Amino acid sequence: MRILAIETSCDETAAAVIEDGHRVLSNVVATQIELHRRFGGVFPEVASRQHVLAIQPVIAQALAEAGVPHVSALDAVAVTHGPGLAGSLLVGVNAAKGLAFGAGLPLLPINHLEGHIYSNWLDTGAGGDSSRAELDDFPVLVLIVSGGHTELVLMSGHGRYERLGGTLDDAAGEAFDKVARLLEIGFPGGPAIEQAARGGDPARYPLPRGLRHAADHRFDFSFSGLKTAALHLTQELAAEGVDLHAPPVLADLAASFQQAVVDVLVDKTADAAQEYAVRRVCICGGVSANTALRTAAARRFAEMGVGFSIPPFAFCTDNAAMIGAAASQRWRQHPELGRDLGVDVHATLPLPGTE
Repeated sequence: MRILAIETSCDETAAAVIEDGHRVLSNVVATQIELHRRFGGVFPEVASRQHVLAIQPVIAQALAEAGVPHVSALDAVAVTHGPGLAGSLLVGVNAAKGLAFGAGLPLLPINHLEGHIYSNWLDTGAGGDSSRAELDDFPVLVLIVSGGHTELVLMSGHGRYERLGGTLDDAAGEAFDKVARLLEIGFPGGPAIEQAARGGDPARYPLPRGLRHAADHRFDFSFSGLKTAALHLTQELAAEGVDLHAPPVLADLAASFQQAVVDVLVDKTADAAQEYAVRRVCICGGVSANTALRTAAARRFAEMGVGFSIPPFAFCTDNAAMIGAAASQRWRQHPELGRDLGVDVHATLPLPGTE
């Protein structure tokens, strides 16, 4: 089974061809980072216009790299229909509708968050079938952590989700972006802070770990207080005449902030893993590319004797391969999907079954 998948939920125009739900035949991503860097964040109208320009060449390249002569040679077309920027989503959904209608193929609407989850099931060549078999050993706990989302989700089986908690304010990736802007080190904030933090002392500046010990929000997150604390800290240092851009100071500030985020993410995920006696923890989403998070999580879950999976860097940020993997699983469970081309876009959209 081969699926053409399309992803345009934010500022990446992506298309991929996935075979049998895990084998990546092609994965093409056209990023808009340079366009949005001047704004210090994603500018929605600019994003949607750029998707219009990029969508056809990206799809054509994905088909060519996969050796697919025509869309009709595939089994289905899958597309992200939410959550995300409505204008951006419309470009991908409309392109997918046209391709599916023209080729007489099923159209599979996929939740962007479910796509991130299934980035862990993609075949990267490292583990193959044995790794996927381990991933299928449910229950599995998933931490989705990105610029727009921070959620803990319990999977009791494929497509069966229970939302345990999530952010009450900013997502972790959003906090990275805002603090990077505060420190004037560029966009996107995650890579900028990680680079600035190299060589820094993560214990130099004590910053709060939001809701770390909150019994009534055990599996929820909050990063607004951390963001405000970082603002007050920089204001205090500047008032004392400290040069915030001096390399040692900047490195310590970035490292202290990064460690505060990592501590909360890992601690709460570990608590949930223990509470629900899961066999494996998966982390996914753009922030999962952060090296400090990857290292701390791998160490913690190894100590707990819990399996741990995290996608390769190429599949952490938005891509269409993950949408194809999710579509394959969802189609297997619900073969009636794809018969309706009347797919709508949704700026907000919970995981299936967690409404």
